[in-house]
Amino acid sequence: MKQILPPNAKISKEAKETMQECVSEFISFVTGEASDKCHKEKRKTVNGDDICWALATLGFDDYAEPLKRYLNMYRELEGERANTNQNKSSNSEEGDDPSSSRGEGKRPTTVSPTSLKFNVNEKSYRSTPY
Repeated sequence: MKQILPPNAKISKEAKETMQECVSEFISFVTGEASDKCHKEKRKTVNGDDICWALATLGFDDYAEPLKRYLNMYRELEGERANTNQNKSSNSEEGDDPSSSRGEGKRPTTVSPTSLKFNVNEKSYRSTPY
C-alpha cells in the first residue's frame, strides 16, 4: 500500500484494517469459488490452478493470467530445486562417510523461499465495476 503513495503520505490504522478486511473477503470469495469447483469434481484439495480458474470465472482476468505465469515459474523452480536436492542426496550416499549409510548425521535440507516478483499492473486497470 505504501509503495503506490508518496513518501510523505500517512495511512491510518483504520484504513489498514479496512484494507485487510477487504483482502480477506476477496481471498474467501475466490477460494470459495475454487472450493466449489473441487467439490463438484469430488476433489478435496484446492490447488493453484483452481485459484486461477476461479479468478477468471469471477471476472478477474487481469489477475488470473499473471498468476498463471507466476505459478508456472514457481513450479519450474521447485522442480529444479527438487532435482538439485536429489543430486546432492545421491552424492552424499556415495561418499566414504560410514554414518551416511545408516542415516546418521543427516540433517533435513532447508530451502529458502523463492524470490519471484509478481506484478499485477501489466495491464491497465479497469474502472468498470464487477
